[in-house]
Amino acid sequence: VQLQASGGGLVQAGGSLRLSCAASGTNFNRDTLGWYRQAPGKQRELVAEITSGGTTTYGDSVKGRFTISRDNAKNTVYLQMNNLKPEDTAVYYCRRDEWFLGRRYTYWGQGTLVTVSS
Repeated sequence: VQLQASGGGLVQAGGSLRLSCAASGTNFNRDTLGWYRQAPGKQRELVAEITSGGTTTYGDSVKGRFTISRDNAKNTVYLQMNNLKPEDTAVYYCRRDEWFLGRRYTYWGQGTLVTVSS
């Protein structure tokens, strides 16, 4: 399983970006997908997650500004980021959790850098 994240870049505060993460492999529609981020000197944190059934979870700092979605036909998960703030600056990683015979297998993408200038 491979995950390829894209869409990061430099944006001014108040702007928007859309991240994409394309996944290889099968059974994509059964898996939980997520976006995490890690700022310099900080731990990796949950940004947003979406289950196979479409249930979403968001980190408190991004609620109301970010939206996670998935396109199972394209094996892709998206993160629409609006009203970006300088504190959103981080490397963003996509994550895929698949379950097989009662065990969870977690895969990470390579990360894409988002820089928000003030």
